[in-house]
Amino acid sequence: MTDSLFQTIQLGNITLKNRIVMPPMTRSRASQPGNVTNQMMADYYAQRATAGLIVAEGTQISALGQGYAWTPGIYTAEQIDGWKKVTNAVRNKGGVIFAQLWHVGRVTHPDNIGGEQPISSSAIKAENVKVFIDNGKQEPGFVDVVQPREMTKADIKAVVQEYRQAALNAIEAGFNGIELHAANGYLINQFIDSEANKRSDEYGGSIENRLRFLGEVVAAMVDAIGAERVGVRLAPFTSLNGTVDATPVETYTAAAALLDKYNIVYLHIAEVDWDDAPDTPLSFKQAVRDAYHGVLIYAGRYDARKAEQTLNNGLADMIGFGRPFVANPDLPNRIKKGYPLADHDAKTLFGGAEKGLTDYPEYTE
Repeated sequence: MTDSLFQTIQLGNITLKNRIVMPPMTRSRASQPGNVTNQMMADYYAQRATAGLIVAEGTQISALGQGYAWTPGIYTAEQIDGWKKVTNAVRNKGGVIFAQLWHVGRVTHPDNIGGEQPISSSAIKAENVKVFIDNGKQEPGFVDVVQPREMTKADIKAVVQEYRQAALNAIEAGFNGIELHAANGYLINQFIDSEANKRSDEYGGSIENRLRFLGEVVAAMVDAIGAERVGVRLAPFTSLNGTVDATPVETYTAAAALLDKYNIVYLHIAEVDWDDAPDTPLSFKQAVRDAYHGVLIYAGRYDARKAEQTLNNGLADMIGFGRPFVANPDLPNRIKKGYPLADHDAKTLFGGAEKGLTDYPEYTE
């Protein structure tokens, strides 16, 4: 039975038709030059509009915020117009879509950011982390990231303003709201996690200080577009892209409490999702539930049964299914009817054209 997944839920001023989320997944198919969203991407999201909520792929808020080749931006007029194709296509299918706003910080290479040096909370290089660049072929070329420079106070102020403007741009582009990407080792996560942040000013040291940048960005976006249109994604236990926190339970329970103060519309938690990864501790999920009172989303290794269980025991309000949405555009219907799920082709995840993006069929009996 998957009844809980198909109940409606209120997200701010919007009633969602089910509790299934298509979480953000980088597909690296923006048109060049300019990293502009295109019709092929609009078709892809429209095919998946039966999700209760779509969170679009990570979208850089500035040229310096880009980590990988061919990812879309939302800081030029052309990019905003490109996203209108997507939001119109999803709306015409009755869907709801949020933009995920992204700054990668140190997880990049000068080839992706116009030859500049990346910025981060501290001048610490992420070890054993690779990103892909445009090497003149259809297939991306993978290279090591480089050492970033520590952000000055002026840099921090400037990036807060870039997030604020990106939120306004997203609403102009027709998105229903935005999700702040504060997970998976990218810029905001580089401030939050103790082992990536060695600052000695008010943005480093204590948990309160390491959460300050997150709070300032959220405050700016809430002020710009309203709390009912702002969600945040966190990844408490992942060590993705080299960010590790010494006390993740304390740090991320405090983050949940901080976000509750800003009354954001949802908190989206990415669980570790590699095959033999440990489960997120139940005690932590309960602590987050107690600290944060908005809509709570979990994503990572969920199937229909586990999702249903998590909703029924009150630990989450919605569940994200990432990779299953790649090859199953009609995923909600397949879950509802118990149809088998198709597998995706890993070779077509990043870059390329329609193959592996829009050519997966709906299920037919």
